Amino acid sequence: MGPPGGDAPRILLASASPRRRELLARLGVPLRVEVSRFDEAGPGPDPHGRVMDNARGKAGEVATRVGVPAGGVVLGCDTEVALDGVTLGQPADEAAALRMVHALAGRTHEVLTGVVVIGRDGREWEALETVEVSMRWVSGDLAEWYVATGEWEGKAGGYAIQGYGCVLVDAIRGDHTAVVGLPMAATGKLLERAGVAPWSPEPPGR
Repeated sequence: MGPPGGDAPRILLASASPRRRELLARLGVPLRVEVSRFDEAGPGPDPHGRVMDNARGKAGEVATRVGVPAGGVVLGCDTEVALDGVTLGQPADEAAALRMVHALAGRTHEVLTGVVVIGRDGREWEALETVEVSMRWVSGDLAEWYVATGEWEGKAGGYAIQGYGCVLVDAIRGDHTAVVGLPMAATGKLLERAGVAPWSPEPPGR
C-alpha cells in the first residue's frame, strides 16, 4: 500500500478506509496507510466532541507509535452519523442495519467528519465538517433490498452514499466528499497550512 512511483510518503493516513485513501490520493501527495490502533468512542450523545476526539486519537496513536514522516504529516479522521444529537455508530448485524435504515427514513440527519493533521514538530491542525442529509421515505421492500446488499457493514449510519445507498438519499446540504469519509476542501486547506499540499509555498516545519 505504498505511494505511487515509489516516492517516500509525506502523509501517513491513520485509516483503513479505502474510500479515504482514494479521495486523499487525488491530491497527488505520496501517502501510506498506517491503520490506527486507537480505541474509538462508540455511539452516544455529543457527536461533535466524539468525532473530533476519535480523529485526534487515531492521528495521535499513529504519530506516537510510528512517527511522522520526514517533511510530512499524520492524518487522522472519523465520520459519524447523528440523529437527534446522538451518534448511531455502525450496525452490528442485518437486524440492526434494518432498524437504522428505517430510523433515518423520511428524516434529516447530520454526517460529521473530523480531520486532524499532526506535523513532525507536534503541531496540529484540525477541521470539522458537518453535512445535512435528508433521506427519502423507504418502503419495507427497499429497506430489505438495501440491507441484503451487505453494503451497510462497517458504515456509520448503516449506509454508503457512494454506493447502493444513494437510492435512500433525497437531498444533501454540504460537501458530498465529507459524507463519503473525507471532506476534500477542508482537508486540502489543512494540508496547505501544514505545508504538505502540492501547492504549498513553504515546506512543513516552518
